[in-house]
Amino acid sequence: MSIPNIITLGRILLVPVIVWAIASNQMEIAFALFIVAGVSDAVDGFLAKRFNMASELGALLDPLADKALLVSIYVALGIENAIPRWLVILVVSRDIMIVGAVIVSWVFGKPIPMKPLMVSKLNTVAQVSFAALILAALGFGVSPEPYDLILMGLVAVLTLLSVSFYLVEWTKHMGTVERRQ
Repeated sequence: MSIPNIITLGRILLVPVIVWAIASNQMEIAFALFIVAGVSDAVDGFLAKRFNMASELGALLDPLADKALLVSIYVALGIENAIPRWLVILVVSRDIMIVGAVIVSWVFGKPIPMKPLMVSKLNTVAQVSFAALILAALGFGVSPEPYDLILMGLVAVLTLLSVSFYLVEWTKHMGTVERRQ
């Protein structure tokens, strides 16, 4: 167990605490822990690359931690009516579709390589920025307008683009699967 993997596991353990903070209307705590999670993501990535501590486990845990954090925060903020539910459904559905496609590719014996697309990286930046803005606005009583609408639109567009590009890649990858008789 490497230091980056321990940091990533710590980030996963922060998820229920952040959700508790949101559900308990402790938005300052939720915002602070969200920032800690973001910094820990940067630190574990830096350590893994800089000190050659990258591992297969880390390659699986890091995106899992990121998805667990973002999906949980979006769901919690949606339940609290802090963000539109249609956006929550869009963000969560994208991740479910991607995970489902990966599982189907494994079932058919054609595991798809896990490489994030640039649009997906931009989508993650937009999702993180939007969540941070909403948590900060709720925690510190500042008005997020018009940035909330701009970021919300960006999240929606990039989420749709991201899932579309992944679907095209997956369809090409799976195109050679033969039917079982």
